[in-house]
Amino acid sequence: MACDHAGYELKEYLKNILTAKGFEVEDFGTHSTDSMDYPDVAHPLAEAVESHKVDFGVAMCGSGEGISITLNKHQGVRAALCWKTEIAALAKQHNNANILVLPARFVTREEGENILETYLTSSFEGGRHQKRIDKIPVH
Repeated sequence: MACDHAGYELKEYLKNILTAKGFEVEDFGTHSTDSMDYPDVAHPLAEAVESHKVDFGVAMCGSGEGISITLNKHQGVRAALCWKTEIAALAKQHNNANILVLPARFVTREEGENILETYLTSSFEGGRHQKRIDKIPVH
C-alpha cells in the first residue's frame, strides 16, 4: 500500500480490512497526514509490484491522478484509478490491473471498502484482453 497525506486515513482504514482478511500488508507510507510528495511512495510500491515482491498494490492520493500517473511510468505496472465498483471489476477483468488506485478525497470509507472488495474478488478474463495488455509496454 502507498498513499500521500490526503490518502493516509483511507489507507489506514483499508489496511485494517486487508489485515483482517488475512493479507500481509507492506506499507510504503506515508505514515501521517503531514504534507509529502506522492512519488516518494509510488515508486517503491511500483518496484515491489514489478519485481513480484508483492502480489498487488493499493494506492491513493487526493484525486488518485498523481499517484496513478507515477505508478504507470513503470513498465510492469497497470495501475487503475477506480471510483466505482464497476470500474474496479473491469480494471481487473479486462486490464488485469495490478495496482488499485483510489481517489481518497472523492470516495467515502465505505465506498473505498466496496471498491477494494470488488477488485479483490474479480478475476482477469484473459483471451482478447491479454492480447491488448501485451501491447502496453514501450519497447
